[in-house]
Amino acid sequence: MKYWKFYLLSLVVILIDQAVKLIVHYNMEMGLPGEIHVIGDFFKLHYTLNPGMAFGVELGSEYGKLMLTLFRLVAMFGIGYYLYYLVNHNAPKGLVWCIALILGGAVGNLIDSTFYGVWFDNALYGSSTPWFHGQVIDMFYLDIWEGIIPHWVPLLGGKPMSLWPIFNIADSAIFIGVLLILFNQKRFFGEHPEPKHQAVQQQGF
Repeated sequence: MKYWKFYLLSLVVILIDQAVKLIVHYNMEMGLPGEIHVIGDFFKLHYTLNPGMAFGVELGSEYGKLMLTLFRLVAMFGIGYYLYYLVNHNAPKGLVWCIALILGGAVGNLIDSTFYGVWFDNALYGSSTPWFHGQVIDMFYLDIWEGIIPHWVPLLGGKPMSLWPIFNIADSAIFIGVLLILFNQKRFFGEHPEPKHQAVQQQGF
């Protein structure tokens, strides 16, 4: 049970993520025609397909999508084992909960990449197979800012820029997990955890 409560959080993230994506896919029109304004122009629901990573970042090679999906697959097993390792080595509970969030988000987007090209026929154009080439469904649209960067800013001055991330539940879980780890580095990594059985042996002496 000491492991499964953390894996259960990952499962909850996956189920909520997939449920929201299915609701969006079957009930919203894609793009501007189906856009729903929740908080004015700042926060909207906007059905779009993301061929790349979180917040629309893409890999630019011919096999970029396949590489990304395979990377997600490897990362899923790596993060899943790391969670098991942390619990077994008596790591801070906050860190383990964060890793559980990240694991759930990683699996949520992996499902899209692996299966949505087949289930929803949304594989990238020209893909050799719909398997592993599915596009991730995004829907939460934050229209933060769009304009020209001041000329005094080094390198980017005078260039147009837009800050309008579109993301999903899985992206949010990953972002929150990573952010909490960054803000709590000293607390989470200040001391090296030791296996529980070693701690028990030391107490016996």
